[in-house]
Amino acid sequence: MKNNAVNKLLNALGESTKLTKNDYSNYIAFHGVGCAYSKRWLGNIVPADLLKLSVKEAIEIIATLSESCIFYDKFPDYIGTPAYGDKWGRLANYIEINDRAIAVMDNGCTCKGILSCIKLLPAIPPSAKSWANCIILSQIWQNIYGDAYEKGPFEENSIYALRLNTSYSDNIIDYSIVDKITPEEQLKAFVDLAHFRGLKVGFRHVISADQMKVARSYRDDEIFSWTNPEHVEIYINECVKLMNLGFECMFIDSAKHIGGYDMANYTGVGALPEYHQMQYILNEIRSRTGKTNISFVGEKSSDDFERYRLMGLNAGTDFITGDNFEAVRNLSERLKYYRDYAPGVEVTNDNNEGGLSYEQKLNRINSALFGFNFASDKLPSFMQMNDLFPLRYDTSTHHLMMTNPSYSTDGTALSHWENLFAKADGRYYNKRVGELFAYALEK
Repeated sequence: MKNNAVNKLLNALGESTKLTKNDYSNYIAFHGVGCAYSKRWLGNIVPADLLKLSVKEAIEIIATLSESCIFYDKFPDYIGTPAYGDKWGRLANYIEINDRAIAVMDNGCTCKGILSCIKLLPAIPPSAKSWANCIILSQIWQNIYGDAYEKGPFEENSIYALRLNTSYSDNIIDYSIVDKITPEEQLKAFVDLAHFRGLKVGFRHVISADQMKVARSYRDDEIFSWTNPEHVEIYINECVKLMNLGFECMFIDSAKHIGGYDMANYTGVGALPEYHQMQYILNEIRSRTGKTNISFVGEKSSDDFERYRLMGLNAGTDFITGDNFEAVRNLSERLKYYRDYAPGVEVTNDNNEGGLSYEQKLNRINSALFGFNFASDKLPSFMQMNDLFPLRYDTSTHHLMMTNPSYSTDGTALSHWENLFAKADGRYYNKRVGELFAYALEK
């Protein structure tokens, strides 16, 4: 894409593309320790601190926290992905952000989630010397029931059901400005800003056939089928389009069960692709994009390591929790010669319904970031938004994946953001998370 998507977004929002340094953010920013001192982010925050800002103010903070310490008063025309080699996914920390939950909720509607993600970028710790941090967005495509609408706190509105062959989710895109900047360019602006922050970017999606539909013009949607060659082609092309925008990771829900593996524990709805079919699909995505550095991550794909490595995956979740630091370090040592694929350390996952203490989560993050003898042997790790920015006491990661409630007390988006997350204790917890990352960044 030739146009500077960040500047195009600013123009679409009625803003000047000239940026001004944010001295306050420069003053309060956390720094990496030691040789990582130039890596900076905003810790000791709650998300509303940033979500209440304008997009331009957030971009100015991002520009201010430039790792090079060079302030660009106009966002650069080209930003490449952080260079961690083709196998970066084997070592990465994956942090899933529920972009729908932090979207703008206004008059019963949900929108502009990608703009909220841009605002939150300054608070995501940058990548370390030896490995990348990768943001996974929970939603990109439309969900089947209730896309663009908030619902009651116990009324189902699941992200785990999506529509292909149409545009992107109304929850995520700012459709009020699509006459000035396309949905694809809005996503591209987010990707470029994440790359500027030193972060990789990916997306989550489901592969259970009955949880997917193919949109058709002037007729009803079709239930997806893995035995329909046209549907498979649509699926591949949808993934390729995102990769061509700069995304570089796919988080594959229910990947453990591809090819009929361990179906007794399968909780999705509908058929899954066959093993060789998924090999073909992942190879096609790499081939059609021309990218050799895509990371494919499989949910719970961590039992039979060789099975998932040969499928084309780079990492798998839910193998070890991080409660036992020595167990993580020993697993890292045992798998140090596995350079293409490794199972990962999990802090929490998308099915987490709460209940972990702050201390337990901090201990797991510590194990994930430091559980190795040599940094080059680190295991991948998996965290949720809730692990950096704790949610309010009566909700959870899984609840927000399954429902889309507003927590606003006065009908405004700001009130929702303020009440979605824990307050004073959440701020203090975020400070402690930042201290852990600060010591990890020079590894």
